[in-house]
Amino acid sequence: MRVLSLAGLALISVALAFGAKPMQVFFVDVEGGQATLIVSPSGESMLVDAGWPGRNGRDASRILAAAKKAGVKRIDYLVITHYHTDHVGGVAQLAEKIPIRVFVDHGASVEHGKEADELMRAYTAYRAKGQHLEVKPGDKIPIKGLEVDVVSSGNQLIASPMPGAGVPNPVCGKEALRPEDTTENARSIGILVTLGKFRMVDLADLTWNKEIELMCPNARLAPVDVYLVSHHGMNMSGSRALVEALHPRVAIMNNGPRKGGTPEAWQVIHNSPGLEDFWQLHYSIPGGKDNNVPDMFIANTDEQCEGQWLSLTARPDGSFTITNQRNRYSKTYQPKS
Repeated sequence: MRVLSLAGLALISVALAFGAKPMQVFFVDVEGGQATLIVSPSGESMLVDAGWPGRNGRDASRILAAAKKAGVKRIDYLVITHYHTDHVGGVAQLAEKIPIRVFVDHGASVEHGKEADELMRAYTAYRAKGQHLEVKPGDKIPIKGLEVDVVSSGNQLIASPMPGAGVPNPVCGKEALRPEDTTENARSIGILVTLGKFRMVDLADLTWNKEIELMCPNARLAPVDVYLVSHHGMNMSGSRALVEALHPRVAIMNNGPRKGGTPEAWQVIHNSPGLEDFWQLHYSIPGGKDNNVPDMFIANTDEQCEGQWLSLTARPDGSFTITNQRNRYSKTYQPKS
């Protein structure tokens, strides 16, 4: 007789509790930063990063448009993956327009200086108005209706493989390590989001050596359905050791027109065994015609754009649908057999 694991029973219970409702995800275009809005079947929301500051409130307005589309009137959890301007800079403008209940981060910044300190002061001023949750690897972000596991945070990684992981990674040893990254990038909060049989991973700007440490010699993460491309598709992240072990069905790249989408990183994803489709928030000008996907999979094809998003609807049976706001192109991926 087959015995279900406690984790399996928990996931089934979550699906039953919310009537097999879907999860919604909006990959908001903040032009080379991150702002990913996740709405649980319970109706609770989690925003991963808040984009850039300034620009007449551009990024806050784009996040609010996605929130309105999703029926979200407050952000229950704002996850600040690390303290770089393209991830935390937009907090002040966003917090003036929509309530934020819980601020999630990895603790103190390791970067200092005039700009870094001002950025941190601006963030902590708004954080003080809500609740604060400092997370470490192995913690869960307690959004109702989803399993959200923290797999990296504060330069640390989960010590043990997640369920379904732990197998040897054949790519390990084939890529050289890089110089040690002492910036906030290596301290990024990375999360694994699970709804029933559906799995999505977002490692923010985690860099090369930390990726390899996470996935070698045995992968600590199991294959996923959707991989939000690390570091906007920049070649300081996105190792084969990570991407091929994740074995994603679909990759989504939150690049800008001139940031991210570098040819080397793009090719690793494009050539990943088992990849069914690759979606981009922007046409990558550095990538050129040979390192961009077909236009129907790109939310914004022009450098001066209207900030169109990609959206995802995931269901507990493992099926999911991705839609391009710009052209309304939509594709559904059936559950894996």
